[in-house]
Amino acid sequence: MAAITLQNLAHSYNPDSGADADYALKEVNHVWEDGKAYALLGPSGCGKTTLLNIISGLLTPTRGQVLFDGQDVTEASTADRNIAQVFQFPVVYDTMTVGENLAFPLRNRGMDKALISERVQRIAEMTGLEADLHKRARGLTTDLKQKISLGRGMVREDVNAILFDEPLTVIDPHLKWELRTQLKSLHQEFGHTMIYVTHDQTEALTFAEKVVVMKDGLVLQIGTPQELFERPAHAFVGYFIGSPGMNFLPVTVEGNSARLKDAAVTLTDDYGTPDGDLRLGIRPEFVRLTRQADGLPVTINHVQDAGRHKFVNATLFDSEINIAVDEGSQIGPDMTRVILDPEKISIFRDDWRLDGRPVDQVGGGAS
Repeated sequence: MAAITLQNLAHSYNPDSGADADYALKEVNHVWEDGKAYALLGPSGCGKTTLLNIISGLLTPTRGQVLFDGQDVTEASTADRNIAQVFQFPVVYDTMTVGENLAFPLRNRGMDKALISERVQRIAEMTGLEADLHKRARGLTTDLKQKISLGRGMVREDVNAILFDEPLTVIDPHLKWELRTQLKSLHQEFGHTMIYVTHDQTEALTFAEKVVVMKDGLVLQIGTPQELFERPAHAFVGYFIGSPGMNFLPVTVEGNSARLKDAAVTLTDDYGTPDGDLRLGIRPEFVRLTRQADGLPVTINHVQDAGRHKFVNATLFDSEINIAVDEGSQIGPDMTRVILDPEKISIFRDDWRLDGRPVDQVGGGAS
């Protein structure tokens, strides 16, 4: 296992142009802690696979360095970095049995037969392959073949890191939860440094201890699932995390007061008098539909039943918002106002989160 340090790392597939827009990966400086599980999360084309391939050695960065436990491996091959990698599509040896596939990385390193057998059996049990160990890989379903790929990536104990590039894309949906759970269990038991690329927020948030959210080649935020949900550093993080994502309302801000049209919302922090494109962000879970006269007026557009919650889509002044309502709650025709939880409001300027100061530290109230 290894701590992975990225220093001034950036990559362009057209380095001669020098244009910032041509960089598929914009500058990254970060230390991936030894033994932690990370997810690279973002839409297609955001740079997450580029970053993973640089860490694995499949791609040499345009600039910057990659260090494993302080040793520069920027020019080192994938083999020399001592990593395991699981790709989007299964890579198996069809002429071998499932057991032989799992054992291959260990046999290739001349390990003791008894140790190989013990390790293969353990991984097979944890990936649900124990009943298939003696079957030839040829003819197995894609789901089972990808399980073999996952198991082979996990079978070695001596790797510096295990990298996963959208490994559950080809897996049948009903098996994804099971495999995510197994991967998490494997990480907890063996403590490998893991980096998992996905565009699926559910996969990222349930697997990783830290999630790296990317967009247009830029790392927007690195944080725990709770940090991303409660304190998104960028409006895109607020929008991308959560289903539905964060609501955004255009506002002007003075002190601890945000103004939407003719209505004012009291904030828990003082933001001074910021300029730029200001928006108030709040998640649907923290918007309460009410009939109270002091709420903000809304027009309900439609209601969607989503199991534990109902999601109410409404218009607040000129902006569309979503409101999460408990499943058993009744939505009466006179519930035409909403109250925003001031403790859960975020203020963004030009898409980036603003940090205010507690009101009691600036004398209280709006200035």
